Amino acid sequence: MSVISIDNLVKTFGSVRALDGLDLRVEPGEVHGFLGPNGAGKSTTIRILLGLLRRDSGQVRVLDGDPWRDAVALHRRLAYVPGDVNLWPNLSGGEAIDLFGALRGGLDERRRDELLRRFDLDPTKKCRTYSKGNRQKVAIVAAFASDVELYVLDEPTSGLDPLMEAVFQEEVRQLTRAGASVLLSSHVLAEVEALCDRVSIIREGRIVESGTLAELRHLARTTVTVETVRPLTGVTDLPGVHEVRAVDGRVRLEVEPAHLDTLLGHLVRFQVRALTSAPPTLEELFLRHYGDTVNGGGDR
Repeated sequence: MSVISIDNLVKTFGSVRALDGLDLRVEPGEVHGFLGPNGAGKSTTIRILLGLLRRDSGQVRVLDGDPWRDAVALHRRLAYVPGDVNLWPNLSGGEAIDLFGALRGGLDERRRDELLRRFDLDPTKKCRTYSKGNRQKVAIVAAFASDVELYVLDEPTSGLDPLMEAVFQEEVRQLTRAGASVLLSSHVLAEVEALCDRVSIIREGRIVESGTLAELRHLARTTVTVETVRPLTGVTDLPGVHEVRAVDGRVRLEVEPAHLDTLLGHLVRFQVRALTSAPPTLEELFLRHYGDTVNGGGDR
């Protein structure tokens, strides 16, 4: 049974159709990346999953419960980290963490202390003195110290330095090894690529691609750099070959995966001296297919 199951989800705000028949599955024990340009509907989807918004139509199940009707019970079984954490200014960081934990039925004290050490967070300071990164740490520690089944992470590393991002990734892996599931919405595509078992890309309120990174790589071209003994000719006439250019005595090009075999057959005729082949990164895939809307308005 899926941890998150969404079918044909629709949500409108006046004349704006924020979600237009969205389908999404998050399976037990996986880290599922949730990607899309600004305004695509990520935030609206997450608010519905958390029971903060009511859907117009469609089916939504979280941990086999209804997020609107069963919100109180479900919030004891899930933890949420937003991308912009607001805290009580007069509480200390430790008090805020304990309060968040109490709302879910308590925290693992030993785990809490370990996370405070790993994220280098002083829990005695007042929340009003914290930087954005330290406010994020409060939410992360409170969430990760909770023994829950599902973690909903919406831009969780916003404001963290690279060292803390590495700690975050290690802790997410530990959660999934223990059997938890994670829905990760992030603009840090390297983070998604490092952590996620599967990825769903949302655009204009619909999921337009979903699968493992290996399954999604068919959407983008492979970059090939080749050096040959004889001058290389005829490459631009091959099917599926694009962006051919000479670089430092070598030829660099992009090829559609379906035509890679044809390209290699052509190259060997010119006595290949060196060849490198790089599969597309998630960032290249995302920008190539959805880059025209990446600089759009705020997320819905």
